[in-house]
Amino acid sequence: MRYRKLGGSDLEVSTVIFGAWAIGGWYWGPQDDEESIRTIHAAIDAGMTTIDTAPMYGMGHSEEVVGRAIQGRRDEVLVATKCGLRWDTPDEGVEYFTCKMPDGSQHPVRRNLHKRAILEEIGFNLERLGTDVIDLYQCHWPCKSAPIPETMEALVQLRDEGKIRAIGVSNFSPEMLQECIDHAPLASNQPPYSLLRRNIEADVLPFCRDHGIGVIVYSPLQQGLLTGKMTPDRELHDEDYRKGQKWFTPKNRQRVLDALERIRPIAEAHDATFAQTTIAWTLAQPGITATIVGARTPAQVRENARAADIDLTPDELAHIRAVFDELGGPVD
Repeated sequence: MRYRKLGGSDLEVSTVIFGAWAIGGWYWGPQDDEESIRTIHAAIDAGMTTIDTAPMYGMGHSEEVVGRAIQGRRDEVLVATKCGLRWDTPDEGVEYFTCKMPDGSQHPVRRNLHKRAILEEIGFNLERLGTDVIDLYQCHWPCKSAPIPETMEALVQLRDEGKIRAIGVSNFSPEMLQECIDHAPLASNQPPYSLLRRNIEADVLPFCRDHGIGVIVYSPLQQGLLTGKMTPDRELHDEDYRKGQKWFTPKNRQRVLDALERIRPIAEAHDATFAQTTIAWTLAQPGITATIVGARTPAQVRENARAADIDLTPDELAHIRAVFDELGGPVD
């Protein structure tokens, strides 16, 4: 595993970060908690010492599982979690979507980055995670009803109180990032990025490079599509949020598989899987600090961790990009 400094903070993150969305049992189908804990332990043992979670992942369940897994190993890990998606503030914030709660009921989720809400939410985070400090505390999504100076004021207060070590955001535009750094030291931004989704190269990545903001990307495997294991005939669980997305139609899955076959010689030259090759490509892009990769089994995390040590040549990097440039977007 390799490690990189996160922006201007004093945090050093593993370049491959354990993504804890799926272990929350929300939108990815059922997951066994004990298996999740074994998986997190395997990740730490493999050097994947940064864990990214959020309250929204199972309505607190992912944070609780992470909290159980890191007991007795807290000094070995950096914990990154988030704030600002609330299902319990009906009169504050902006409604984002309606989701199915663990008890089966439908409930509205709101983007809420108001100061009062953040100062309240940190207590829930800390309790579920079983810790007294969060290493990286990130705004999960922008919130139109909360002025960014108000949000940053709350986060600076939490840092000064010793409840968080560094401030991050997720899914913020360059304009939003500029307003953030006008009011607080920003360690990182967390946008989506993969060979199939590279729009941040136009503006977000250059801005972060120019302003010393770390970039932790999510979905580098496009929700599993770039592993080469998503065959056209694979059935997705009814609760799997990928079901119905354009990239996951049988036709588009086959197109991705065909593109992956074109980079097979590169993967084989490095004794690597498609997933490892894709992760290595992502980490080699200018401005990328680290990438979040989800896993549900110890075997998956061990495979993911090895990707950090693969060095693709400039020609290999260019060839992989060209193959996926030619593929383009999903088709109907």
